[in-house]
Amino acid sequence: MVILTRELCTLDPLETARLAIAGGADAIQLREKKMSTTERLNWGRELHALCQSKGVALIINDDLDCALALGATGAHVGQDDMHPEDVRKVARLSGRDDFVIGLSTHDLEQLDEAAEFGVDYAGFGPVFASPTKNYTQGLGPEYLAAALAIARVPVIAIGGIAPENAWMIAKQAGMAVSSAICGSQNPEETIRRFLDSRVS
Repeated sequence: MVILTRELCTLDPLETARLAIAGGADAIQLREKKMSTTERLNWGRELHALCQSKGVALIINDDLDCALALGATGAHVGQDDMHPEDVRKVARLSGRDDFVIGLSTHDLEQLDEAAEFGVDYAGFGPVFASPTKNYTQGLGPEYLAAALAIARVPVIAIGGIAPENAWMIAKQAGMAVSSAICGSQNPEETIRRFLDSRVS
């Protein structure tokens, strides 16, 4: 999953997404904390059209209204955002029984709660220090392994993941990456390096 934030992109953001998908990314998360819903919608329409044409999931970070208006695959929320159970209720009222919901988790208790909330996946981390989100220290790959041992929902590792350390992420987990792709001059090649690290 590529977490796409326009101001972090070295290349044109839509081109970054296109190249990441060409390299093998299977989900794009639109994360624009500073935008209004209207601004997210305008940007999201372009991104949604690209993702639809390539058969790639589009997840909207912390803006359920935008996600539903776009017809996006789903939404991702944090611990202090709209509760996942409320997200599910609103999505179903909108006729979206297939709506995918992700939740950020940062310890074993939160990960266990995620299953009770009925989310489709849990982001877990930060595994490594992450300047993007001001995490000066990561939980470490050993803690991720402990989380995977008790997880009752699919887990996507988050936080400071780069091609150089991706081999440390247990293969049972997915990976969400932001600055390593957004800041890349060649997102397609960078994604391939991530994927190669999972099969070596």
